[in-house]
Amino acid sequence: MAQRDITDQSTWGLATRQIHAGMDVDSEYGATQLPIYQTTSFNFPDTATAAGRFALSELGPIYSRITNPTTDAVENKIAALEGGVGAVLLSSGQSATTLSVLNVAGAGDSVVVSASLYGGTQNLFKHTLPRLGIETIFIQDPHNIDEWRNAIKDNTKAVFAEVLGNPKADVLDLPAVADVAHEAGIPVIIDSTLTPPTVFRPFEHGADIVIHSATKYLSGHANVLGGVIVDSGNFDWTANPEKFPWFNEPDESYHGLVFGTDFGPHGPLGANLSYILRIRTQLLRDMGNAASPFNAFLINLGIETLSLRMERHLESAQRVAEWLEAHPQVENVQYAGLKSSPWYDRAQQLMPNGTSGIVAFNIVGGKAAGQKFAESLTLHKLVANLGDVRSLVVHPATTTHAQLSEAEQQAAGVSPSLVRLSVGIENIEDILDDLQSGFDAAATV
Repeated sequence: MAQRDITDQSTWGLATRQIHAGMDVDSEYGATQLPIYQTTSFNFPDTATAAGRFALSELGPIYSRITNPTTDAVENKIAALEGGVGAVLLSSGQSATTLSVLNVAGAGDSVVVSASLYGGTQNLFKHTLPRLGIETIFIQDPHNIDEWRNAIKDNTKAVFAEVLGNPKADVLDLPAVADVAHEAGIPVIIDSTLTPPTVFRPFEHGADIVIHSATKYLSGHANVLGGVIVDSGNFDWTANPEKFPWFNEPDESYHGLVFGTDFGPHGPLGANLSYILRIRTQLLRDMGNAASPFNAFLINLGIETLSLRMERHLESAQRVAEWLEAHPQVENVQYAGLKSSPWYDRAQQLMPNGTSGIVAFNIVGGKAAGQKFAESLTLHKLVANLGDVRSLVVHPATTTHAQLSEAEQQAAGVSPSLVRLSVGIENIEDILDDLQSGFDAAATV
């Protein structure tokens, strides 16, 4: 067997990358854990260096709102896990969603979006972005490829979707959607929060941009808010200059710099970093929703055990889904890992090692039974979160998706009787016993 160059990080497996990638930070003291650079600003060695960094002719720390060595290390690690060229860590997953769109779309533009989305994401696209002049065209049936194709207009700047719908658990045909988007010359932005890179890597199936709520599986311990945008570097922003003028016209704030060419594949950096650097140097500069160094540190701690945690999440979620499917108080289960799921075959194709730790089901007895069930558990915490090491429960119709209309809830797979579980890493016997106690309580309604 040929000797592998272990110094080449591109050859490392994902479990190795989640521990070591991006971690060449502390050359002075040799710390093995990520140092926290809890500072706002950085001393420039001279005025020429300061001027170069502000002009983007030299990349280096300026101010922690834009760059920080701690957040930089975590960004590099996540980019390595996803197979991207760069990443930007932000203060929340919602910030990641927002900036990923605002980097390509403005007043007078449109985006095409799957209706099978987390409720908070839907609110952003339905209410807030239209106030900024950005039209959202919702795809009611994201599995109808013709609906995607017909929705794209001349002013459409991106398509946006979740690979695994929350909480519908429908699996997007990402390669087909990507083909449609690329035929139209627009990028694909994928929210992969429920499917972190040890489970699924969207860039390998046609996505151009990936976002995560790092609050969820990446950190995994409900102790930090964070979001991240990862750039594949694959989309050519210069191929259609009229559609993406921000990447092809001189930027006045940087004295005529052109992001698409100066930071494109033929630029001095040797990779197509135009999308991710524009987010960092314009949107993050102007909007300020940066991640704190300490939060970046906590996210990194979570990532170090990501693959191990996800193995347990997936194994236990599969057990829970199968147990629920056989339960007399369950009408149906929404989990793509079940053979009864309409998305099973696609899930096996795209995510052969497991789909998610999220299981949703409709309980016999409707809304009242669902609420009674959710509030009667002991181990499962009643919270609006997911991806925690702890098992969680929520009643989506009255919480996470409460702001949606009845039709919008149905499109997202939410009914009054739906209960969503985020299966933790506790002993599976304890999880199942706790769920049974909820069913016992719901039977009294």
